[in-house]
Order: sequence, then C-alpha cells, then structure tokens
Amino acid sequence: MNARTEPQLLAQISNRHLDALEEEAIFVLREVAGAFERPALLFSGGKDSLVLLKCAEKAFGTGRIPYPLLMIDTGHNFQEVTDFRDARARELGAELIVRSVEDSMKRGTVRLARPDESRNAHQSVTLLEAIEEFRFDALIGGARRDEEKARAKERIFSHRDGFGQWQPKAQRPELWTLFNTRIQPGEHFRVFPISNWTELDVWQYIEREDIALPSIYYAHQRQVIERKGLLVPVTDITPPKAGEEVVTRTVRFRTVGDITCTCPVESPAANATEVVAETLLADVSERGATRMDDKTSDASMEKRKKDGYF
Repeated sequence: MNARTEPQLLAQISNRHLDALEEEAIFVLREVAGAFERPALLFSGGKDSLVLLKCAEKAFGTGRIPYPLLMIDTGHNFQEVTDFRDARARELGAELIVRSVEDSMKRGTVRLARPDESRNAHQSVTLLEAIEEFRFDALIGGARRDEEKARAKERIFSHRDGFGQWQPKAQRPELWTLFNTRIQPGEHFRVFPISNWTELDVWQYIEREDIALPSIYYAHQRQVIERKGLLVPVTDITPPKAGEEVVTRTVRFRTVGDITCTCPVESPAANATEVVAETLLADVSERGATRMDDKTSDASMEKRKKDGYF
C-alpha cells in the first residue's frame, strides 16, 4: 500500500470534517420537516443560504424540498444577487416568496427617519408580517455562530415568542442533539442548521461541492470610497460625500446584504480555492470587516434579534 502524502491526508481530514457538518445540517433540515407544519427556508441568494440549499437538496432530493423559499427584500439589494436568487429558485422548481420592506413602508408599518436611512434593520417588521401572513411556524436560516457574538448565544432551534422576539435567557437546552420544538399558538422557531460552521467551512464546502455563487463573491473591479476603514461601494444608493475620493479597486464581497451597509474587501481571489486560501489567513470576521451596521451600538445584532431580526 502506498503511503499517503501529507496533502492527501489533510484533504481526507477536511472531507471528514465537512461530512460531519453536512450530516448535522441534513439531520436538522429533516427534523424541521418532521416537527413543523408550515416551515420556510430563508433564501437571499447569498453564499450561506446557497450552502443551506445544497444541504436541503441532499436531504430531500433535487426538486423535492418540502418548504418554500422566503426572501425579505429591502429594495436595496445587489442586482447580481437577486438575479441569481431568482434563477436558482427556477432551476430547482422551488416556490419563492418575496416580501418587500418597501411594501411595509407603503402600509405605514415601517417609517424611515430619513430617506437615506439603511433599511436593513427594518427587515424585522416585514419578516414578522410575512410570518403572520403565511402562518409560518419555523424559519430556516443560514446564520452561523462565528459571525457575531450575539449569534454565538443562539441555539440551533431558537424559540421566538408570540411577538417574534428572541429572549436569550429563555433559550432551551439542546443536550445530546435533542431539540424541544414545542410551541404555543402564535410562536415560532428560527432554525440554523449550519450554526456550527465557520466561514472557512462554508468556503471549503463551496469548493468541494462546486456550488455556483453570484459573481460579486469573487474578484472584480468596482468603484469604492474609503470611509471609516471600510470600502464603501459607489452606487446610486451610496453616492460619495463631499470631499470623498472615488477609486477603482479589485474587490470581492465576503458577505452580501443591503447595499447601504455591506462593503467589499480588496482581494484578487477569483475562485473558491483562492478564497479558501485567503480565509485561512483572515484575522477579522466577515461581518466585522464588511458590515457598517454592526459598528453602531444602537443597531447592534443582539438588539435587532430581540426585535425579531434573522
């Protein structure tokens, strides 16, 4: 028997690790299908939701995912991502439900303090309205514990009360992978099958499974402004301020959300393999490096989650 080389052994170890994470995610996805009557899978077209969708395909079979896909659209999303979202849903033959913050604004349930205010935090209102409209009792999301300290507190099956609120001190224990899914009328769960994954795990899985992503996740030329240590993309929604210099950089997005609060990073990484290599050396979390809205205490993740955010 030929001795395995070091790279082969490392690849084998990595695959075993990814297999274990995938198995856990598939188990959770099937548990949701068995425990709840009206679940939905939150699907933005971002990398984490695409990984989750791949696991759902493996759990149930292509074209047989037993719950609809739900997107809460701020109206300020990157066109490359929403186009990819729509195409992927069509490819799978999945039901895609889109509800918009702009519709909530028309109803008067969302009111902006100023026209250029970020709509990101206001997604909570539209999400809760969608839950009431469709009577969803479980929403499956791609949040991970390594993203942000508030998310690190959350269980895989995260209970929400009748007001859609998250109470961190009232979370149920999950010993030995036993999940308490009992709910009262009006309550629901947020379920996070890839909670235990890291950004590196996600990218290694994308590489291994050859998962297609929106083009903005890879290196491309983009006009940006340097602002408070971040590269703010220049768009109609985020124009330069007086005195700011517009420069063109080779960038990619580590995470994708509302245009008003999502920034790219400088990077030449043009494929998943190159992103994996970069991620191995990263010393700042993806949200810490790219999300403007996580840097202000009044818009902190924990506060938003208590208000019903993802």
